[in-house]
Amino acid sequence: MRPLEKLPLRAFSQSEAAQVGVDSRTLYRLRDTGLIEQVSRGLYQLATAPVADLDLLEIVKRRPEATLCLASALAHHGLIDAIPPRTDIAVPRGQSVPTTTAAVQWHSFDRDTFPIGREEMSITGSEEIIGVYSAERSLVDVFRLRGTEGYETGIEALKEWLKRKGVRPAALLEMARTIPRALGPVKNALEYLT
Repeated sequence: MRPLEKLPLRAFSQSEAAQVGVDSRTLYRLRDTGLIEQVSRGLYQLATAPVADLDLLEIVKRRPEATLCLASALAHHGLIDAIPPRTDIAVPRGQSVPTTTAAVQWHSFDRDTFPIGREEMSITGSEEIIGVYSAERSLVDVFRLRGTEGYETGIEALKEWLKRKGVRPAALLEMARTIPRALGPVKNALEYLT
């Protein structure tokens, strides 16, 4: 079997290539001939692989529990028009954050509340998945962290969320009760807008 045929169809690390019998010298030769592409430091994919969101791919390969949060999650859910200059990613508090070539704003969230509202989504053009907070959890977090995220971001997103069919403000308040320091700001914003 040729070295290229041994490599996974998804993004892979140098150690994953070594596990299937492709040494670093062969890997670099494949890269130099254009048969594989280097996504970032130590991360590769086949040149024929579908076009993927390489930033998200790098993030999830470096931290599998990475979760899209705050403004990035709000933009993903279509609740704000702004495109954040950096990807907001949450990891459980106490975990180190990796160095990435992707523009990432790392956030440490409490381990006890980290899984609340966490969903998974497929990374476009890849077999990989990444965590993303629900629209409600993202709203709660933006109000909870309004000092750094900006109060206007939360208000804009909440206005958009309230326009959607089937949303339940009571469910948003219930979510806010599970996250420390979130209920007051969310309740005030809902009273202001309704």
